[in-house]
Order: sequence, then structure tokens, then C-alpha cells
Amino acid sequence: MPTHEREITAPVDLCLPDGRLNPDAVGWSRRPLHRANLRGWGRTKRWEYWGIVTPGHIVGLVASSLDYAGVHGVYVLDRATGAEITKDVVVPLARGAVLPDRSGAGRTSVRGPGLRIDIDQRPEGTSLRAAVPGVRLDVEVPLPEGHESLGVVVPWSARRFQYTVKDVGRPVRGTLTVGGNRHVLDEATSFAVLDHGRGRWPYSITWNWAAGSAPGRAIQLGGKWTDGTRSTENALFVDGRMHKIGDELAWVYDRRDWMRPWRMTGPGVEVVFHPFHEKISRTELGVVGSETHQCFGHFSGRARTDEGEWVDLDGLVGWAEEARQRW
Repeated sequence: MPTHEREITAPVDLCLPDGRLNPDAVGWSRRPLHRANLRGWGRTKRWEYWGIVTPGHIVGLVASSLDYAGVHGVYVLDRATGAEITKDVVVPLARGAVLPDRSGAGRTSVRGPGLRIDIDQRPEGTSLRAAVPGVRLDVEVPLPEGHESLGVVVPWSARRFQYTVKDVGRPVRGTLTVGGNRHVLDEATSFAVLDHGRGRWPYSITWNWAAGSAPGRAIQLGGKWTDGTRSTENALFVDGRMHKIGDELAWVYDRRDWMRPWRMTGPGVEVVFHPFHEKISRTELGVVGSETHQCFGHFSGRARTDEGEWVDLDGLVGWAEEARQRW
């Protein structure tokens, strides 16, 4: 059934002039329409995360400003061997970090010891370039005509809120060089996922996120952090068209064994996620810290379109995660 949530169809400011959440910004959109005119310091969080899946590798890029620190990283998994390369840096006060106030437009640039990430967003697509010791990424992420993404505002209160864009199943082409070996990414077999975030967050939060893609089909699911807000970040994509899912989902997984199957269910959603690799990230900086278990794997199950038709999700590849933040 169609979602109860309000669809945003025209550009809108995320915040009022005094920095509070703009009530007119609450809702969801099929393309980026919000301008993140955030004000205030200490609770403001901005980030760009890009995940890339190829037949041979999984790549993660994060560029962020948490006000008091910039936390940036590059991650590469060799799917055949399980070997990981991880480079994370923390830059005090997020010095030098450039992050635009709109998704889909502008330039993101961050630097840290032994790390650089540059993201250039244009109407026809996005360029991703990153370099850390042993890894170099240079790819293009075209924006197909008619391709839709999920933008949604999650309102905890007038002072605490988040705007996110989840753009799933984008084609990607270019090169990934690992340890001197150059790999060519073919957009017929590789895809990229964007998580664009801008908001003002509570000190402590837990979230779930899952995203999976295959040619012509993609799924985006979230949980915990949106509970009780009447906003969700759940959607099914078929041939680039989004079918918004307004129901909160039940997430069932084993925190003692993250490699066991995960289940995400609700009206119109019957999804099982089967991990093949677990990535663990922990950061402790005194009173702030985070712990993330991000599992990569395959999806099975089905989800329903706005018209009530069930879409088979078997064979989608991506990830499911739990993240706990004190920030």
C-alpha cells in the first residue's frame, strides 16, 4: 500500500532561520531536494559514504565532519581471499573538510595523514577519487535518466533531526588499484550506493542499515533510529523507480554471531540477508565512540511494489549493519 508519509516535490530548506527543523522539510523525496542549512556546533553531523561492490572487491569511502572531529576512511575487501585494507584517520575539529549543503551538487574534499578523498557531484553523475597507501580509486558513477533515490527527513524533535539520501544501485565504472594491481570496474557488473547525511543528532543512537543491488532491482532498509518518528528509510527500487515503504520493520539477527542470517520483515517486506564477511569498526575517543558490525553478503526474499506486486530479491549483493554511536 502507498506510504502514509508526505512526499516532498519542491526544493526546501532543512532548517528555519533559527536552526530548528523546518516542518515543511519533513517527508520524503524521489530526488535530492533539501538544502542542509544547518546552524549550531557540537551536535551537527555531516557525511558522505559511498559503498562500491564489484565481482572482485567491496570498497567503502567515508568523509565526515562531526564538528569536533573529521572521521575519514577508505576500506577495501578482496572478495576472493577475505583480505582487508583499512585506513581511518581522525582530524581534530574536521579541519579542511569541505562538504556541500546539497546532495547531488558540489564538491566534497577531505585530507588526513596518508589519505585523500575527492567527490565531485554533477547533474550527469559523480566522480570518486581516493588514495591511501596501497590503494587508489578513480571511478565515475553515472546518473541514469529517470533514476530515483530516497531522500527522507527523520524528526526526533525540533532541535534533533536528520536528512539522509540513500541512492542505491548506481552503475559505476573506472579503476581500482590495490597493491599495484589495476582492476577495471565495468558498470554492467559493478554498482555504487550513496549514504548522504546531514543533521543534528542526540548523543547516543543505534541504527540498522541494509542495502542490496542487482541489475534492475535494489532494496534499501533501515531500522531502530527511525522508530516512533513516523518516518522510515525503507524503499524498493525496480528499474530505477522507487516504491516507498512507510512501515517500520522488524530486524532479527544474532549479536553473538553476526554471520548468521539476518531477517527484516514487515507488511510487504520478507527479506533474508546471508553474510559472507564481517567488517568490525571500533573507535574510542574518551566520552565519544562507536562500534559497527557491517556484514557483506547476499539477499533473498521479496518485497512489494506500490501496485501490490511482489518482486524477487534473490541474488542482490550488499550489506547489513548495526552501528552504535556515542557522539
